[in-house]
Amino acid sequence: MLIASVEDDPIQASLIKQTLTQAGHEVHHFSSGRECLAALSKSNRYDLFILDWELPDVTGVEILVWVRNNLGSQIPVIFLTNRTEDSDLLQAFQLGADDYIHKPFSPAILAARVNANLRRNTPTTQVPSEVIVGPYRFDNNARKVYLHGEQIVLAPKEFELASLFFRNIGRLFSRDALSTTIWNREIPATSRTLDTHLSNVRQKLKIHPENGVQIVASYALGYRLELVQD
Repeated sequence: MLIASVEDDPIQASLIKQTLTQAGHEVHHFSSGRECLAALSKSNRYDLFILDWELPDVTGVEILVWVRNNLGSQIPVIFLTNRTEDSDLLQAFQLGADDYIHKPFSPAILAARVNANLRRNTPTTQVPSEVIVGPYRFDNNARKVYLHGEQIVLAPKEFELASLFFRNIGRLFSRDALSTTIWNREIPATSRTLDTHLSNVRQKLKIHPENGVQIVASYALGYRLELVQD
């Protein structure tokens, strides 16, 4: 896949390019927002954008707005940023961003997030028959999950929720997206249904760093399953 990376720090830019090239992608690096927009005026063939928020000229947010206004909503856009305030991240999501990664970033997490967003943009409704992540194995046909070879019994909705997360490592799901996908309806913010199921999945599957994964939660933004580096 062809990825546009906009990053003014040469060290960070080099690490991004090296990481994603090793993951099998082609990376075009731009050191400024204007340079990126000039290239986009001639070609719009990129499969994904990685944007630094703070650039010396045109900001990452301005590039995001240009992409959404001119290229549509299908191309994934990921922010790689020092910003951690929910208000900043909410602004990015409201303008059409798909994901964010905090700096300093883990190369493995960056590659996983990029691949997850690219998979999401690939039209497919087929659920893989088997998903293996570290000590976890999901048999989606039999609707069974194993941890270290031992079957863990989950309730039907718990299995669907866990399977969704493990099929989409690094992907951020809003509460609305989870309720619509798993329950086919919106769940009121006052309801504890989603929180209870998430808590059960965490406990039953022992989702914690010792098993290489963790669920990262932000009530305002949503939830994602992340790999934990040794």
